[in-house]
Amino acid sequence: MKHLLLTLIAAVLLATTGFADPNLKDLDKPVPVHDLNATILHQLGIHHEQLTYRFQGRDYRLTDLAGNVVQDILA
Repeated sequence: MKHLLLTLIAAVLLATTGFADPNLKDLDKPVPVHDLNATILHQLGIHHEQLTYRFQGRDYRLTDLAGNVVQDILA
C-alpha cells in the first residue's frame, strides 16, 4: 500500500509538471532516485534527513546521503 501511494505521488508530480509523459518513460530532465524520494517526502511534510530506520545497528535514511529536494518539480 505504501509503495503504491509513493508511486502514485511520483506519477502525479512528474506528469503534471512536464518532466515526463504520462507513462513515465521519457524524462526531459532526469532526476536521481534519492532526489525524487526527498521531494516526495517533502511534499508529504516529512523531513527526509530526519526519517531514519535502524538496521543491523546502523541508522539508514531512505534518501541515503545524496538526497536533495528538487525545487524545479515543485515550481
